Amino acid sequence: MDVSVRALRGPDLEAALDDVAALRMAVFRDWPYLYDGSPEYERDYLNTYRESPNALLVGAFDGDRLVGASTSTPMEDHAEEFAEPFAAQGIALTDIYYGAESVLLPAYRGNGIGHRFFDVREAFARSLGRRWLAFCSVTRPEDHPMHPGTYRTNDAFWRGRGYAPLPGVEAAFSWKDVGEADETTKRLQFWMRAL
Repeated sequence: MDVSVRALRGPDLEAALDDVAALRMAVFRDWPYLYDGSPEYERDYLNTYRESPNALLVGAFDGDRLVGASTSTPMEDHAEEFAEPFAAQGIALTDIYYGAESVLLPAYRGNGIGHRFFDVREAFARSLGRRWLAFCSVTRPEDHPMHPGTYRTNDAFWRGRGYAPLPGVEAAFSWKDVGEADETTKRLQFWMRAL
């Protein structure tokens, strides 16, 4: 598979955000996110990457087509809902680079692209003098009616890269689930590793 992985910043990052929005709406529609996205929600959410001078988008391209994306910002530039749990733990936000979403179309999975996403954003975080890279994942009950029996978490992949969940460090974030009329609050578990 001939996929190129490139780091995008500034105007190049901004130019790719509509494609990132489309990927987020497609990939996060599946379990466990069940995200029923809209262009309006995406525009508001992705504004963080327009405003942060140290935002990073690692894009996976099949030719000119964006087939995967991994976004990151300094933790202090991201949503307050994500920063608060760390402030309560006494961890300096300015030491953390936040690895937001990594989304990849199913046909491109299993080819090492996820590792390349992490390699690039970890290197960029180090170049900014950050001590930690953190991300979070949604937690859903095992008995959720939409839980697919064949679902396999990314926990082994994350642990293999040196990440571990931070006990008691969770955020609450709201979005509209597939099949629901309104947004509901979800719990997100933070994972982190030293750089």
